[in-house]
Amino acid sequence: MVRSVLNTLLLTLVVSGSGSTFAGTHNKHVAKSKPPVRKEVEVVKDTDGVAEARLIEVYKLIGQAQNREALSKADALVTDFPHFQLAQLVHGDLLAARTRALKTFGDVPEDVARTASTTLGELREESARRVRALRERPQPGTIPSQFLALSQKSKHAIAVDASRSRLYLFENSAAGLSLVADYYISVGKAGTAKSAEGDQRTPLGVYYITSNLDPKSLKDFYGSGALPISYPNVLDAKRGKTGSGIWLHGTPPNQFSRPPQATDGCVVLANPDLQHVIRTVEVRTTPVVIAAKLDWVVPQSTRAISKPFEDALLGWRNAKTSGNLQQLLTYYTPDFNSNGKSLSQWMPTLKTELDQTQGRTIQLKDVSYLRWTDTNDTMVVTFGEVADGTRVGWTKRQYWIRQENQWKIFFEGVI
Repeated sequence: MVRSVLNTLLLTLVVSGSGSTFAGTHNKHVAKSKPPVRKEVEVVKDTDGVAEARLIEVYKLIGQAQNREALSKADALVTDFPHFQLAQLVHGDLLAARTRALKTFGDVPEDVARTASTTLGELREESARRVRALRERPQPGTIPSQFLALSQKSKHAIAVDASRSRLYLFENSAAGLSLVADYYISVGKAGTAKSAEGDQRTPLGVYYITSNLDPKSLKDFYGSGALPISYPNVLDAKRGKTGSGIWLHGTPPNQFSRPPQATDGCVVLANPDLQHVIRTVEVRTTPVVIAAKLDWVVPQSTRAISKPFEDALLGWRNAKTSGNLQQLLTYYTPDFNSNGKSLSQWMPTLKTELDQTQGRTIQLKDVSYLRWTDTNDTMVVTFGEVADGTRVGWTKRQYWIRQENQWKIFFEGVI
């Protein structure tokens, strides 16, 4: 029976629940035993998340020993997505199981297995990552720990968990962040923690989408489009990291998805999934957190972390309102940098800003702050700075670092 071969991979997924196991992959694509027929699902090549949901449904049927129905659904899946290699592999196993006992997942003839051992291994790992990410769902109402506060100007946010080969897409409303979709992704051939040009690693940190590249300007290799992100960010540059051209992009026309670690550092999605992300997110205001492994928390639990930083930000604002330059400078690190200017070189800019406000109360509008913790504890802060009585101000981004339990600014710049 094909069930005995795939049992190790699939049984936990199957017994953990029926449709609820897959809830959250996308609101439109909550997998159930017999999903309702919907017009948009009929145009499968233009619909995000459908291919994976259908593959998982095949897995589920295999785990329930419903091989005939599984084969029927696998037939339809590979017809609609002939370049979906993982689906083709499962389809082949189901066909082979009709005439012989299977020894392993992806049970191809020995000569084929020898020549395609790398590809088989990658497909097996892709399958395991997809199943694991859909089995180990984040708890409802939780968010990645980096998202401490997000302004309503950021209508969406993205978080990538490299350990699960997963990208999570959030909508930001007055009620806070809510998970609206998540997708299988590929990262760098050498893994994560990018530090140098050409190291084939995906960076870790807090970034923003900087542009939306026209697919007509791209080679077929990048698929249906590309969203560049702001690597290297200020913290990366401070640490001497090099490289550029890190994008969220699609796959070539003849390849539905890529192995979990297959890129030169970019984050790669299947083209239908990328198209949905491109249609949804906004350039410049959408943060992208890339982590080796995401830590999911209840939003209320971040208050203890947020309060000391909020106090520091308020203290900085009050110092600037007072016009006291010496007091204000206590909030900056000695190695402060603003687009190449040291603290002493940047001082005239700060003095000019104080002169322009003339002691009027500074208001901070649309404040966002995202936390990044590795060897240091940092905050990436974005806000509008407006003095009372004025109608316009600056949109600024600051990077703060915690040193001996005190928050200090090591970068400040106008966006």
